[in-house]
This record gives sequence, structure tokens and C-alpha cells, in this order.
Amino acid sequence: MSTSARVPQRLSHLPFRGSRAVSGGLLTWTMLRGPTWVRLLPDVYVHRDGLRADDHRMWCDAVALRLPPGAALAGRSAAWLLGVDLLARGDRVTVLLPTGARLRPHPRLSIVRSPLPGADRRWFAGLPVTTPLRTAFDLGRQGARAEALVAVDALLRRQVVKLPALRAYAADRPGWPGSRLLREVLALAEPLSESPMETRLRLLLLDAGLGPLTAQHEVRGGGRFLARVDLAWPALRIAVEYDGDQHRERARFRRDVARLNALRSAGWIVLRFTADDVLRRPEATVALVRQAIAERRTPAPPR
Repeated sequence: MSTSARVPQRLSHLPFRGSRAVSGGLLTWTMLRGPTWVRLLPDVYVHRDGLRADDHRMWCDAVALRLPPGAALAGRSAAWLLGVDLLARGDRVTVLLPTGARLRPHPRLSIVRSPLPGADRRWFAGLPVTTPLRTAFDLGRQGARAEALVAVDALLRRQVVKLPALRAYAADRPGWPGSRLLREVLALAEPLSESPMETRLRLLLLDAGLGPLTAQHEVRGGGRFLARVDLAWPALRIAVEYDGDQHRERARFRRDVARLNALRSAGWIVLRFTADDVLRRPEATVALVRQAIAERRTPAPPR
């Protein structure tokens, strides 16, 4: 009989508690120590064919089996489960432990200790997760300012939370750690921002004193729709666009050319930037935008 034929169906793909499998007569400790099973965490195993080392969901499933009562998956892990991917490759599973709860540290875990009322915790996709509001509240007051804003913008964009509700939730918790950062993030938050890099570009321009500016502005000419631009100063007819890798596709490139020509014909200045411009050449990026604004604000000489 082959090894795969001896694998209980309920244990063939998902992580499981080894002690429960043994007490239920499905496996023995000797079998668990063999090559068929991979130990993920203390007393948590997965079949070797179900091992996906970079699969965050697999690690969330494994970690959830070890959570003490009242704990929850939180932060970027909760956002990912809610459909908002803020993860970097190899990110650890974030766990929120309420006061008094204990969990053994592990390289795959990022443990945060904080009060966790029952109202801030729910079951989602079979796992205990912080609620959308608590997830946004936590991400908006942690880490670097730009990353906190990227996280909140992404949650707003996917309509996981609404900005008025998040502001009200934060106002009810004024003394929590990171509240000052969160207030700043909520003042800058933009539900219309369509990507993390667009958020970073917008923040770069605002920090340079080039605001206010409009996100996802619709440009019309001759009574018809011409384009929607990422960021704009409508009164000056200046648009700033973030170009990701998708703009290199041939069909997309052709549409972009036609769209750019239509905007130019309507009298718009369009400045396009890449990730390198935002992350590695921020001063040059700001200088180009500042120059365009200055040119538009300078009266044309009389003819």
C-alpha cells in the first residue's frame, strides 16, 4: 500500500494538531516523526504534499490552531484574509494577544500584546480575525507614516472600512499607542487612491507643500469624457500619473498614448512617474512637478 493511501483524508491538505490526530486514532507519534509529515509549529503538522512554504494562508491556518482563547490574527495578516494584500514575501503571521494570554514565540510569528475586546474580534474564513475597523485602526497607528497611510488607503479603497466609521472608532480610543500617527494618517487618507505607489506619490507631493490635489480626477473636453488621471490640479490643468509595470504591456501602451494625446490636446500638462522616481529620485520628482505648477501660475506675456 502506498504512503498516500494511508493518509487520512481530513489531514491530507490542511495543518492539524498532532496530539488530536493521535488521540483520535488517525496517526501515531511514530508516523508523525516520519517523512510524510512536516512540523510547522509545536504540535502542528501538515502533509508534505500540502506544504506551501510561502503561502500565508497555510501559516495562518497553522497559527490559528495554537491561539489561546480571545486571541486573533491581526495587522497585515488580517488585512490579507480580508482581501487586501499588504504583505511582503516571507512576512510573519501577526497575532494579537489580549492581556494575560500567552503564546510561545516562533520565527513565523509576530506577536502584538494589546487589549482585545470581544467586539473587536470575529470569525472570518474559519479563523479568528480582528474586525475590519480594528484591523485598520491597528495598521494606521503602527510603523512608518508612509506604510501606515498605504495600509489605510488600501483598506478604504477595497471598502473593507469606511473613513467616517474609522475616524469615529479612532476618536473613541484617543489614548491608545500610536494615536498621534493615526490622526495624521486619517487626515491624509484618500479612499480613491488606487495603488500603494500612488499613495506614496501623493504623500511625497503633499509633504513638499504642493497640495491640495485631487485624486482620480475626470477630465472632460467638448462635453465628453477624455480621461481619469491619478492626481490633478484641475484649475491648473496639471495631471500627475503613476505608471506601474502594467503600462508596459503593448495594448495598454497604445491606449496610454491615445489618452495622453487627448489630454495634451485639451491643454493639460501630464507628468508620469515610476516607482524609481518616487522611491529613489523623490527630489527630482518634486522639482518637476513644482516647475510645472510655477509655469502654469506665471501669467503669459502679452502678445
